Amino acid sequence: MKNSKTILIDKNPGRNSQTYGIARELGTDLALIHEPSVGVVGNKGDSQCYIGVADKVNVIHEALRARIGTGPGEMPMRLIQPEFTIATSDGIRNGTREMRYSLIGREIANDALSEHLSASGLEGVIAVVACDKPPVGTLAAILEHNRPAIIMSDGSIRPGTDSVTGESIDLITAYQLAGSDDEELKTRIAKEACPGYGSCGGMFTYNTMQTFIGVVGMEPLHMISPASQDSRRTTEFPDQLVSYLSELIRNDITPRDIVTRDSIRNAVIVSMSVGGSTNVLLHAPELARAAGYKSFSDDIMSPEEFNHLSENVIPVVVDARPFGQYSMVDIDAKGGMQVIVKELLDAGLLNGDTLTCTGETLAEQIKRLDPPKPDGDVIYSVAKPYKETGGLRVLGGNLSPEFSAVLKLAGVEGGLENNLFHGKAKIFNGEQELLDALDKSSESFDNFDMIVVRYEGPFGAPGMPEMLDSTSRITALCRERNIVVGLMTDGRFSGGSVGLVIGHVGPEAAAGGAIALIEENDTIIVDLNTNELNCEQLLDSAVYAERKAKWDRDVADNNGTHPSVGVADTRLLNRMRCSAVSAVFGAGMHPDRSLWVREPREPVKSKFEPSNKFK
Repeated sequence: MKNSKTILIDKNPGRNSQTYGIARELGTDLALIHEPSVGVVGNKGDSQCYIGVADKVNVIHEALRARIGTGPGEMPMRLIQPEFTIATSDGIRNGTREMRYSLIGREIANDALSEHLSASGLEGVIAVVACDKPPVGTLAAILEHNRPAIIMSDGSIRPGTDSVTGESIDLITAYQLAGSDDEELKTRIAKEACPGYGSCGGMFTYNTMQTFIGVVGMEPLHMISPASQDSRRTTEFPDQLVSYLSELIRNDITPRDIVTRDSIRNAVIVSMSVGGSTNVLLHAPELARAAGYKSFSDDIMSPEEFNHLSENVIPVVVDARPFGQYSMVDIDAKGGMQVIVKELLDAGLLNGDTLTCTGETLAEQIKRLDPPKPDGDVIYSVAKPYKETGGLRVLGGNLSPEFSAVLKLAGVEGGLENNLFHGKAKIFNGEQELLDALDKSSESFDNFDMIVVRYEGPFGAPGMPEMLDSTSRITALCRERNIVVGLMTDGRFSGGSVGLVIGHVGPEAAAGGAIALIEENDTIIVDLNTNELNCEQLLDSAVYAERKAKWDRDVADNNGTHPSVGVADTRLLNRMRCSAVSAVFGAGMHPDRSLWVREPREPVKSKFEPSNKFK
């Protein structure tokens, strides 16, 4: 096996004693204790997202155990007990200080699974993933370990139903009522919004990333869309997963054979087409790193090409929440995510030659699944799309020289006449200041204000919290008063956020980025004709120099950090502060890049290969 660990028969009775004990307890052949190991892992946490994971892990573990042995067609491997990673709940924590741990949960999942995979020497793994950060951390660890693996999403939660109106509701419905004075309404919706269990059901970050993981090749496409409580996840999929994994092991197909430049490009393009979460522009660079690429923008897709594709090539082909009306269960009812992938393949927008975890190419997997055509209500065609342009845009300009800032164009509800927004800066050093203002003086927000929330970046917060609470209140405020209020931040957003919201502005304020130098009432210009985010006053080099000098003095007077940065009062937060990289590189706790660089190889030629020089 390429890159596999050498398997030696261990004659030490101390080490063997526990291995024999495990084999007896799991009911496997004692003669297999020195064979390569195989097992199941899952994500756990304190929300409904994770409630269904353990049962699925156990069912898959039993399906795997039934196929372990020395008989014909069996897998002669050592079975190990399931392991779980942990993470916090975004839905419960949004708007609180604990939200700083959300993105860190991606890193913790990576750490925990890396320890498990490496220390156990796993030569085959099936992962059941839930919520949105742990799946990315799980896949990153799998890519670093680079032994045969396959992923299944736990599945979405089904929508709730408003008992008064009969309308479908979800977590975002509830969050957008945060500023309401109707306590009875808020209580009713809170109780009815999230029945059952599973991860967020709209095209928020969870389903954006499950789609990404499927299209990148690490999850069978037909396993993306069914709800968490769909019986297929415990009756049909477990045996399929074991069969797929067995073939990956037999043919020595590793994650880095699957997750390549071309498959990552496919996944990004599909993310655009579903109006996916802005968080994909944190997670895609992190997964590219784990797959061995030095730079997402240099090796996978430049900002110029990304914007060209979103503006001119890739439309939004699904009417999905938060910008539309349907959930993933509705997409599943119309044929599943494979309908969208086939539509894009048929339009020549994806490379169908990329390898997937089923052992087939993407095109072969789609041909076997044979999904129906778009229904035209939930899923649209490329020829007659739901929205003419892709759902995401990255911005440069003097506030985002790294081209890290991202706008979810699919979720904008107004304010971009002729692709331009001119706003007046309203400054908040931290999200809590903004939440206090929205609670106590919401009347102070005016039409065409641009709220600036800073010192919430990867190492400024630390942890780069998402701001679903803030954006939901602003959305409700704008709808109620028929005004446009934008928000820009060096933090990030939930996939459920809508409105004129721009995240990942970098360099972040804590690093002395230009966002730190904006002053109250400065003019902020969002220009989608040039894809720039600018502060008009900072275009004057003398003004910039004066403000930067003042910021430098504030840092010097505060022992090297700006007084507005968040407190890193745990070892974990301090680790994030000391090791986090910019959003443009994924905002993670990066290891030494040189350890993970891919061996040079001839790239698969894309069928769709536009120039990187779109200006």
